[in-house]
Amino acid sequence: MKYRAVIKRTGEWWIGWLIDLPGVNAQEKTKAKLIESLRIGAEDMLDTEVPFESGAEMTTIDISDPPWAKPTFKGLTV
Repeated sequence: MKYRAVIKRTGEWWIGWLIDLPGVNAQEKTKAKLIESLRIGAEDMLDTEVPFESGAEMTTIDISDPPWAKPTFKGLTV
């Protein structure tokens, strides 16, 4: 699978995080090492078993799209 990463250089360091896997982030001296660290972090997170506890409930939550994600096609006719 592919995951979206935000990476940038800050001073002498490269920092980055995975948008699709919150909590996976890294800081390295080179861009190549940063990408490798993000890959390893993603693999570790996805390999981690999360036990389901008795009495716990799993659900989904609906959240409205942020304003920047909504289309702005006002006045267009198709």
